[in-house]
Amino acid sequence: MMPDVRSKNIYEMLFMANKILSADSRTRSSVSIFIVVGLCCFFYILGAWQRSGFGKGDSIAVEITKSGADCNILSNLNFETHHGGESVTTDDSETESKPVVFKPCSSKYIDHTPCQHQKRAMTFPRQNMVYRERHCPAENEKLRCLIPAPEGYVTPFPWPKSRDYVPYANAPYKSLTVEKAVQNWIQYEGNVFRFPGGGTQFSQGADAYINQLASVIPIDNGTVRTALDTGCGVASWGAYLLKKNVIAMSFAPRDNHEAQVQFALERGVPAIIGVLGTIKLPYPSRAFDMAHCSRCLIPWGANDGIYMMEVDRVLRPGGYWVLSGPPINWKNNYKAWLRPKEELQEEQRKIEDIARLLCWEKKYEQGEIAIWQKAVNAGACSGRQGDAQATFCKSEETEDVWYKKMEPCISPYPDVNSPDDPDFNSPNEVSGGELMPFPERLYAVPPRIASGSIPGVSVETYLEDNRLWKKHVNAYKKINKIIDSGRYRNIMDMNAGLGGFAAALESPKLWVMNVVPNIAEKNTLGAVYERGLIGIYHDWCEAFSTYPRTYDLIHAHGVFSLYKDKCDPVDILLEMDRILRPEGAVIFRDEVDVLIKVKKIVGGMRWDTKLVDHEDGPLVTEKILVAVKQYWVAAAKNSTSSQ
Repeated sequence: MMPDVRSKNIYEMLFMANKILSADSRTRSSVSIFIVVGLCCFFYILGAWQRSGFGKGDSIAVEITKSGADCNILSNLNFETHHGGESVTTDDSETESKPVVFKPCSSKYIDHTPCQHQKRAMTFPRQNMVYRERHCPAENEKLRCLIPAPEGYVTPFPWPKSRDYVPYANAPYKSLTVEKAVQNWIQYEGNVFRFPGGGTQFSQGADAYINQLASVIPIDNGTVRTALDTGCGVASWGAYLLKKNVIAMSFAPRDNHEAQVQFALERGVPAIIGVLGTIKLPYPSRAFDMAHCSRCLIPWGANDGIYMMEVDRVLRPGGYWVLSGPPINWKNNYKAWLRPKEELQEEQRKIEDIARLLCWEKKYEQGEIAIWQKAVNAGACSGRQGDAQATFCKSEETEDVWYKKMEPCISPYPDVNSPDDPDFNSPNEVSGGELMPFPERLYAVPPRIASGSIPGVSVETYLEDNRLWKKHVNAYKKINKIIDSGRYRNIMDMNAGLGGFAAALESPKLWVMNVVPNIAEKNTLGAVYERGLIGIYHDWCEAFSTYPRTYDLIHAHGVFSLYKDKCDPVDILLEMDRILRPEGAVIFRDEVDVLIKVKKIVGGMRWDTKLVDHEDGPLVTEKILVAVKQYWVAAAKNSTSSQ
């Protein structure tokens, strides 16, 4: 590190001034003092100029300044996709020492999902789907290598074409084309899979099915924005809901229906690997406007109704639950289902009883579809107070979900008050606060914030956060001009906060998975959902519940500062590499000393990087590190190729 220019110059100046004063202190004191002050000001301004990036004190600022008005456009990073697999050259000019080089994993790990590993899963009990839940590797079992892409891998088609077509090379599994051939899930055509929009319950297609639901549920006017699809298959329901500006969080287990969640994400539809087993879903309470099960094989009436109670926890007051398939309308369908009518009758009876206990009102039953609506507040449920089966959870337990067991208890409604009487619950007031239709709700103040339910987050904090992220995202668009062009469909924010990054990017061309770390100081995910966005709780010391190569762009704001001394940053970066597509991009925003360490690590991961100043200038210690993952694939005999 060069000594401070200002310190050196001031020292020389003082030495000179001292000589002047000693010569004739009695007659020239006033002149000397004037000279001292003048020299101090001059050298201070000179030093500040040199450190500002326009002098020689900051090589990064010099390099960026050369590009003129668009000073943050990085000429040596290529954000475009190449499809054919041309490799990108690495710029190591700024690396002081060679980083540790991470080798490619064996090609057998192409679709490695660390916390849903099939062999490890089979060591856990099958009862209540425990073996399909998250079971992450021990420290000594973690792979510390780079997961390769399959040979022939190409960038997915842009949305909306990706909804209907997926390149075969990206997920080369044909089992679903055979197993679900008559149900119109997926078809193999040449070098692509085609998704016709069918499903087990979508005999007339997903559009017709959704239109049938929309005759009861306000899907078309923005009232329903967030949806949960349990046991989603290839997520065609969520894919076609996007036309109505409804975004669904879909999940399904990694099971014998090979790669169903992988297909969903290749199509550009939000999905995670997950299951309703014994652990709470990784979502906040009152998150979804609608929940859906289409032949999802979840035993809704079993275990004292615990699965319906978990759906009730994450369903907003006034929200809708859709159940299609067995046992609905069993009297007319039991022969076609080849199941005893007594068994189906008992299943539906249990579901109806639990729905009444939860204060869900049945709004519709026709064919194989039934729709219930959750009450808007506890006032509509006064009749269940004396029910011996109505056991209520503690209110604080409804938000404590990470690896926490589900309990057979009912999540309480937040209090609501009428304007005139603070002790009286209005029969029409929405518990927890009413939401505006989407897209107005995107920037409306979330009820959780307006009510002061999130400690440390005020309305003013929220408004300032929105302003800040609009500025940040504008800076990102100067760095990467194709960020909102449709090139990046699946985007992840690893530390989402209040969802400002996702809100500033909102577009039909993309969606953002807003991750709130379980160790975050503030639990903000509920407010994220109240904005009409989706997200999930997660611990970045573990692998994310997704397949490799499922995200096009990852945003990591303060992640490595947050996890300092919590776990090895190498493991977090290797996980980011696993879930990032070849030629995908990463934007890190963190303190400069943190990013220098990150930059050194990713130097051994086949990523190209560049450190960029904060948009407010080089004197801000927070910096931006941008990266692009090189294209390379697995080749024969476990070698790798960039061709």
